[in-house]
This record gives sequence, structure tokens and C-alpha cells, in this order.
Amino acid sequence: MSKNIMDTLYERCFIKQTVYEEDLRKLLETESVPFYVGFDPTADSLHIGHYIPIMAMAHMQRAGHKPIALIGGGTAMIGDPSGRTDMRLMMSKETIDANCKAFVKQMQRFIRFDGENAAVLANNADWLLNLNYVDFLRDFGVYFSVNKMLSCDCFKTRYERGLNFLEFNYMLMQAYDFYVLFKKYGCRLQLGGNDQWSNILAGADAIRRKEGEAAYAMTFALLETSDGKKMGKTAKGALWLDKDKTSPYEFYQYFRNVEDVKVEECLKLLTFVELGEIRELTKHKDERINAAKERLAFEVTKLVHGEQEAVAAQARARAAFGGSADELPTLNLDLDENASVVDIMTAAKVAASKSEARRLIEGGGVKLDE
Repeated sequence: MSKNIMDTLYERCFIKQTVYEEDLRKLLETESVPFYVGFDPTADSLHIGHYIPIMAMAHMQRAGHKPIALIGGGTAMIGDPSGRTDMRLMMSKETIDANCKAFVKQMQRFIRFDGENAAVLANNADWLLNLNYVDFLRDFGVYFSVNKMLSCDCFKTRYERGLNFLEFNYMLMQAYDFYVLFKKYGCRLQLGGNDQWSNILAGADAIRRKEGEAAYAMTFALLETSDGKKMGKTAKGALWLDKDKTSPYEFYQYFRNVEDVKVEECLKLLTFVELGEIRELTKHKDERINAAKERLAFEVTKLVHGEQEAVAAQARARAAFGGSADELPTLNLDLDENASVVDIMTAAKVAASKSEARRLIEGGGVKLDE
């Protein structure tokens, strides 16, 4: 570990907040540190919002540290109130289990689960679902101040509209996860998005108070547009890492069309392209930035979907915007000779329904023969 991983994470614009930074830096410099990131399985696929913590895990593992990917099979049964003004819908145990399996499969694309400092998969359902609540309150809840919890950003927006006790328990449960992973794997560090700062800090603080041992928190920048909105929303919804929910071509096009001012940041956060090369790619602020966008789109698509899909998406994009029509994808449909454009659009699944197809046509969103 010749270069401290914190320097790498700072240079690539990951780190937003941390505590006891000098102590953490020394720890990361002198030994292989088990660390964890939690993922609540609220859908059957990871999305682009999970991508930055996953990339941070990959950087940490490459630097010799041991990742623990914690799937929130237990916490998902309550739901995290962070950043929300409404209560999450309750999911069945069967749905949560299916989502957990999908997450595990996707995670294996980014981090190694074999060899030296192999990643560990854990599921907090293993300890949370059979927890004795009275024992939990006596042994762990005593270390939490209600006044301090209510001052946290993760509760403020929900508190005004009505924060129920179910959600109020979430911080304690996440902190307990950190404690269990500390006892089981020697985990010293939790990583996550900056919207999780209060929850992550609570876990580190609980370990320090209960065990008298060092534990650390680190959060990362969220992927945002230049006006502060979360990146990763498309016309069809979230930008998913599952190609059946967001196609590799749509995924590629999203990053091909990212704002000019965000290209350098995205290359640093979402790819392994060397920093010197990123500086060279993004030094021009005119039309030459398009080469950097194309590189960004290709690299991210390759990491998420594999090189073959990235090459195909790039070829399709180039064909659609100035290349040969022979390279464009085609679709053969068995339709009546009197089929309308609306019929063709619905059969080709360009539109979900005939009414949606008509709205697209009326809004000028459809062209035929130039």
C-alpha cells in the first residue's frame, strides 16, 4: 500500500465528510482495514445512485483493504427515512429476498469475492430479524440521545410531516449493523453517500462508546447535476444497472449527453481512467469535450455491462448521430398492410400504448423519413 487510499479518494473527488481523519489515514496506511457499505434492497436492481459507493469499494479493495457488502434484508423491512418526505412502502419478505439475490449478482461485477482481501457478503436479516427488542434497548439503545437524533438531517424532513416510531428505529438498526460487523469481522469503517452521514456517524460513535474502540465514518459526494439535482433520472425513471430495466444503449446515451461541466467529475468518480488522461481529455471546453463524453459513456457502460455491450452501444450511437444507417438496429414486425404509425410504434414497443404513441406524435416527438 504505497499510496494512501485517502489521497486517491480525495483526488478523484469521492470524500465529502469524515471524522478522526488523521487517525484513519494512519490506519489505512499501516494495515488492511475491513470496511463496509450497506445496500437496502428496495428494488430488484442497483441503480446509478449505488454506483459511487461501489466504485469506492473497488478502489479500497485495489489498495489492499477488505470490503464487506452488507445487504439490508432486515432494515429494508422498515425503510430509511433519509432524504424523504414520505414513508416508504412496506415490502414482503419474499420481495426483499428476491431483491437481495439480484443485488448480490450485480455486485460481483465490481468487487472480488475471492483471492487476497476477498470481499464478504453479509445480510443484516441474519441478526436483526431474531433480535430480542428488550435486550437490544438495554444493551445498545442506551447509547443514543433522542434529542441528538431529532436534530439529524435524516429526520428533519419527515419530522414535520410525521415521523413514526418504525422509522425512528432505523438509525439504531444501522448503527447496530456496524457494531455486529465490528465484532464479527473487525470492521472499522463504514462508507456511504453523504445523505447517510448521520446514520453512519451514529454507528461509529456507538462502537467508540460501547467498546472503547476506534471506529470511523466516511461519506461520498452524491452524483448531482450542476443545479444540485440528483443525476440518474431518465424519461423512463431511474438509471438502473440491470440491462432489462435500462438498456446498455440508454445507459451509454445518458452519459454521452451529460453536462459539459460534469464530465471531468464523472470520469473521476465513475471510471478507472488515470487522472492525467482525464485532465487531457477535459482540458478543452468547446466541442472537443465530446470526445471526453464518448470516453466516459464507453468506460461506464463497459464497467456495468461488459465491453461487448459497450462497443455495441457506442456503434449504435455513432450510427444514429451521423454514422451509416447500415449500423442501426432493425426490427422485423408482422403487421397488417393498413397498420398506422401508432400501430407500428406500439408493436415495436417504442410506446407502451396507443394513447402514449399519439401523445408523442402530437408533441412532435416522432419523425418519419427525415
